[in-house]
Amino acid sequence: MTPGRSGQILSGMRIVGIEPILVDVPLREPVHGVHGVTTVQRSVLVRVASDDGIEGWGNVDPSPGYSAMSAAEIHDTIRRIGPTLAGADPFNLRRALAVMDREAPGRYEAIAAVEMALVDLKARALGLPVHSLLGGRVKDVVTFNAWIGTVPPDQAAREATAWLARGFRSAKIKVSGAAPDGIDRVAAVRAAVGPRMALRVDFNESLTRAEAVPFIRRLEPYDLTLVEQPIPREDIAGLAEIRRAIRIPLMADESVTGPASLIEIIRREAADLVKVKVMKQGGLLRTLAMVECAAAAGLRVVIGHGFGLTLSTLAEVAVAAVSDAIVDGCEAVGPLKMAGDVVTAPVVLDHGVLTLPDRPGLGADVDRAALARYRL
Repeated sequence: MTPGRSGQILSGMRIVGIEPILVDVPLREPVHGVHGVTTVQRSVLVRVASDDGIEGWGNVDPSPGYSAMSAAEIHDTIRRIGPTLAGADPFNLRRALAVMDREAPGRYEAIAAVEMALVDLKARALGLPVHSLLGGRVKDVVTFNAWIGTVPPDQAAREATAWLARGFRSAKIKVSGAAPDGIDRVAAVRAAVGPRMALRVDFNESLTRAEAVPFIRRLEPYDLTLVEQPIPREDIAGLAEIRRAIRIPLMADESVTGPASLIEIIRREAADLVKVKVMKQGGLLRTLAMVECAAAAGLRVVIGHGFGLTLSTLAEVAVAAVSDAIVDGCEAVGPLKMAGDVVTAPVVLDHGVLTLPDRPGLGADVDRAALARYRL
């Protein structure tokens, strides 16, 4: 791109269309989690078109039981707020966010999808990868965290051994409630992999405050790097109480929504780590701002949504790459679970690592045939 062309784009480009698209993409095999069994990922894509012929794509992947908005709600919210951005400068991300906040306050998932598409468009227009647009990467490679669902202990052990053989060096184990099978699952995995894998446990809000401390104490012999969101998201005071009573680092996830929630977690000293997601936090810019806020308070940060397509994965990888505060073991492993995707070259995470793409934008192109195949 010539300097003159860049100047013309900066001064004159306008948004001419914002299109939300619902897709159902099948998983390779059923995934057993705290909120049930998942066989299909219903996701929302967003195409933002400019009058210059350049377009950008965004993608969010809500999970029933976890996400605050359903895919249909996200789709309909984007359809409603799209016309308010018609004629706007697609490069002015802050103004677009302000407009969306007024039109759909607190609807972070919908705002994130549109903002991601605008970031992709801007980066493509400037000929830059998104990580460069965000200020520049501090990591050339991002490592990923394996996952083990709410499966029987012997199956969990086999899966952990397979992840280790593929190159993964950390894994998350799902535990639902305070039943003994959760302890057995963690014990079986630790026995299978020994000290060769760092292990995390995620409760997805499935414990009561009374159950949490005694149950988590029973997990202490298994050398866990963290336990995640043991109790319901609204009970930040309860998280603080639990954190003071256990010896395993505690991570808040569902409790982390807008900036105010993070400030409350910091003020109450309710977590050792926080989990952020581009979808949950309302876009790349806001996710990065919350990462920096958490780091300033001395908290470590994990990033990544466990279900999703290539576009959303690349967005979270870009954020992970530009911050030293984000720990190894990105949890944006959705493409490993998917039997299909909507891009021409889905990311390959088979060995638990991804080299940062240097292509303009997020680094992936939408496959129109695949989009038509999965579109609702």
